[in-house]
Amino acid sequence: MPVALLAKELSDYWPYLPGMDWQKPVMSIRNIGYIGLRSVDSFERLLIDNLGITAFGMEEIEKYGIHQCVHMALDRIDPTHTKSLHVSFDIDSIDSLEAPSTGTPVRGGLTLREGIHLMEIVHKTGRLNAIDLVEVNPSIGTGHDVALTVSAATHIITAAFGYSRKGLRPKVHDLPIQTPPSST
Repeated sequence: MPVALLAKELSDYWPYLPGMDWQKPVMSIRNIGYIGLRSVDSFERLLIDNLGITAFGMEEIEKYGIHQCVHMALDRIDPTHTKSLHVSFDIDSIDSLEAPSTGTPVRGGLTLREGIHLMEIVHKTGRLNAIDLVEVNPSIGTGHDVALTVSAATHIITAAFGYSRKGLRPKVHDLPIQTPPSST
């Protein structure tokens, strides 16, 4: 959980790290949200529960749906809807059947469709400032596994940048009216 090094609320829990004096906590855990959690270790669960970190596991996604979970997370981390968003998308949040080339594949994750929808919602906020997509490892698995994972990653990134599964709208507002040729 490298982001924990940046969280102000956790600074007292880290031992002195030689050579890391320059690194200072700069963000609040109240501005962090996790979506699609599963296989969370006991210390991470303790932090999430005790500090009230916004987190939606697969049980919540099954209960409320990805659409509602994303909106609830955005409302909790930024109730005024004014802050820019940085999304760190771990490809291993996608079920390992759809993204197998990762170091920590776990079954029961988000479907690719849910991952795409998550990023479509984030894009529609107009506040996406940065995205990183991590945990893609093309040295793991067969050629087919790598192709599946890269394809999933591509879909996630293009959704973040505004590609719509409905198709892209042209930059016109009406269809052109065709006039019959004149008979002069």
